[in-house]
Amino acid sequence: QVQLVESGGGLVQAGGSLGLSCAASGRTFSSYNMAWFRQAPGREREFVSAINRSGSNTYYADSVKGRFTISRDGAKNTVYLQMNSLKPEDTAVYYCAATIHPGPIATDHVGYWGQGTQVTVSS
Repeated sequence: QVQLVESGGGLVQAGGSLGLSCAASGRTFSSYNMAWFRQAPGREREFVSAINRSGSNTYYADSVKGRFTISRDGAKNTVYLQMNSLKPEDTAVYYCAATIHPGPIATDHVGYWGQGTQVTVSS
């Protein structure tokens, strides 16, 4: 079992920045590739970003490339998502995910989910 707890969501104006954190506990953090997904009201959950087990490879959805940065800290068992130049269309619940699959992944490939954290970007 892996338990994931997100934090750092909130309300920000367009053009602003937010940083999300996801603390993992349970099985060895380094055994998993980690990812972020988001789900806006009335829409399906979508892939945002992923990072491999070592942190050497990162992946981004086209919609966030150049604005978001994923990273991980093995000593703290934590994965981060730094979000800059936020847009109203980035408004969603953001979910942390642990997976054995590398690269951009579908929701079916997620082994463990966090509870989600709300990000709201006002125009």
